[in-house]
Amino acid sequence: MVALQMGQVVEAERLAAEVLKANRTDVGAASILARALMAQNRNEEAIAPLERAARRVEDPGIETLLGAALGGAGRRSEAIDLLRRTSARRPPFLPAFQGLAGQLGAAGRIDEAVAVVESALAFAPGSVELLLLLAQLLPHRNERGRAREILEKLRTVAPGHPDILAALARVLLLDGEYAGAADLYRQVLAQRPDDPLTRTSFSACLLEMGDRAAGEANLRLALRGRPQMIGRTTSALAMASHGRFFFRPSAAAKFLS
Repeated sequence: MVALQMGQVVEAERLAAEVLKANRTDVGAASILARALMAQNRNEEAIAPLERAARRVEDPGIETLLGAALGGAGRRSEAIDLLRRTSARRPPFLPAFQGLAGQLGAAGRIDEAVAVVESALAFAPGSVELLLLLAQLLPHRNERGRAREILEKLRTVAPGHPDILAALARVLLLDGEYAGAADLYRQVLAQRPDDPLTRTSFSACLLEMGDRAAGEANLRLALRGRPQMIGRTTSALAMASHGRFFFRPSAAAKFLS
C-alpha cells in the first residue's frame, strides 16, 4: 500500500502478487494488485483478481473497484449493472454512486448520471466529491450557471483544490471568460505541471485571447511524449478564433512537434 501511495506502481504490483501467491484469499492484496494494474492502464488484467475477491466476500469497495476496471476495459454495460447493484446496498457506499455516475457520464447518459449523484447527495449533502462531480456533469446539460454556483461555494470550502479550480475554469471557458479561465488553469498547472488535458485547455484560453505564441507553445508541451494527445491538441488549435487550420492531420502533427 505504501508503494502504491508513493506512485511506485510496479513495485506495488510485485509485492501484492507475492502476497497472493502465499494466500490466494487475501482480499486486500487483490485490491492493491488491481489498483496497481489499473494505474498502468492494464484494466483487463485487473478484472480477474477482483472477480475472485468479489466471489469470496461481499465488499462494496471491491465491487466498486471491479466496476472501474470493467469500464476501463471497455465493458461499460457490465460496469454499470454491477455499480447499480452496489449503489443499492444499505448502508450506502458513496464511492459506488460516484463510480456509477462516472460510467453513465462516459456513456453519454448525462441525465441518469446527474440523477445518481443527486440521489447520493441525499445521504451526504455536504460531500465535496459528490458536489464536484455534479458540477462537472451539469455543463453537459447546459446548466453552467448552476455548476458555477456550486463550484464557487466549493472553492471557499477547499481553496486551491486543483479539481475544483479546473472545473470552474472549464465553465468560465465555455462562457467565454478566457482571462479568468486562464488564471485558474495557471493555478492548476502550478500544482500539476505535467497534466496534458489542463495544459490543452489553458492553451485554448490563450489562443482565444490572441496570445498565439504562448498558446501554441503550451500545446506543444501538452503533446510532447504523448501521441494520444494529438487529437485534442489539434482540435484546440483549429477551433480557436485565433488558431490555425490544417488540411492534413500530418501537417498539424508536424507543426505541433
